[in-house]
Parts: sequence; structure tokens; C-alpha cells
Amino acid sequence: MSETLTVEEIETRFASEWVLIGDPQTDDSQRLLAGKVLFHSPDRDEVDRKLLELRPPRFAFRYLGTLPEDMALVL
Repeated sequence: MSETLTVEEIETRFASEWVLIGDPQTDDSQRLLAGKVLFHSPDRDEVDRKLLELRPPRFAFRYLGTLPEDMALVL
């Protein structure tokens, strides 16, 4: 996909999927505003493999579903 989509468009089209976003556009607080969807899948491992294959210079990686309550995030 080569078109730039807003984060709202990405969330609508790829709900409940992991999304690899190239050329991310961000605001001054580094919040994602838009970008090009390079790959998407409900399986995170598939997106990880595609990330390693493509190796984009700038990217964002997002999950657009609801996280389970018992999930812990490490930043």
C-alpha cells in the first residue's frame, strides 16, 4: 500500500490487527498522525517477520485491537 493514511483511517481499515506503518508522520509529542501501511496481520509474528524483511528506516508498529486485561506492557 503506497498511499498515506491518517491514523483514523488506519484504525478503521485494520481494526484488531497488528500494523507496520512506514514513513510515520507525528506531531511535536511524537503521537502518530499518519503513515503508509507496509503490512498488517492479526498475527504479530507475521508482522515481526515482515519488519525484519523490509527493514524500513522509519516505522511505527501498532496493535489496533483491545488488549487483554491481564496483559503487561513493557516500555
